[in-house]
Amino acid sequence: MPELPEVEALAGFLREHAVGAVIGRIDIAALSVLKTFDPPLTELQGKDVTDAARFGKHLALRAGDLWLITHLSRGGWLRWVDNPSAAPPKPGKGPLALRIHFFTPEGATPAIDLTEAGTKKRLAVWVVRDPAQVSSIARLGPDALTVTELEFAEILGSTTARLKTSLVDQSLLAGIGNAYSDEILHVAKLSPFASSSKLDPESVAALYAAMRSVLSDAVARSAGQDAARLKGEKRSGMRVHARTGLPCPVCGDPVREVAYVDRSFQYCATCQTAGKILADRRMSRLLK
Repeated sequence: MPELPEVEALAGFLREHAVGAVIGRIDIAALSVLKTFDPPLTELQGKDVTDAARFGKHLALRAGDLWLITHLSRGGWLRWVDNPSAAPPKPGKGPLALRIHFFTPEGATPAIDLTEAGTKKRLAVWVVRDPAQVSSIARLGPDALTVTELEFAEILGSTTARLKTSLVDQSLLAGIGNAYSDEILHVAKLSPFASSSKLDPESVAALYAAMRSVLSDAVARSAGQDAARLKGEKRSGMRVHARTGLPCPVCGDPVREVAYVDRSFQYCATCQTAGKILADRRMSRLLK
């Protein structure tokens, strides 16, 4: 799933390539992707693109008095197409969900493709006059890159949830998902199963510093990258996430995994849990 650094980079990419262009035809290849009907999608046509922005993990394009907002969800992505097909796509064929055609001041006619891999189709698109009209944006907590350390401490103190759960809860903190929460906890040397409200001040400070450094480094690596290269850039910077069985880059011990029905996360027992191996839901306890 694209998280804060990738969505921030995509917003930067769109500011560079789409701002100043005029929106042309919009093709819907998957009807389920559109979550609003008023204003209609066709009202975007003919409007100048004036900005691109990020709200948590939502990507937004502003055109006149309207916002086109998308959440790429788990398998979604954005592709910039310099020479799109003139023929409308056939609904239900392939990963394409939505295509937005542009007319640039230079006379080019590129397009944006919103695609989604896999069988679970969760990619969502809204057309609104105010981003806060999207309920998932209205519920967002402070952005992970702008929250202060004091606010961060108050957020953790307000919940008894495990640290892993708190970091990915968008109503508490916006922008962090499964992958970067693994990385942040590894850098902070904290257990994913630690109780958020029971952290001592030193651990809170270490977690905040880790969050800032991991996200800032990822944003810096992603900035200026072509949209097609962002996924590879994300994978290349990971220390523990999606590296089950590989050596931890800090201590050399194997990276371990906690698996659930439809997701998993990774950690280093030596660095983060004093050698204890965390049990997943299938065992629902700590292995001693």
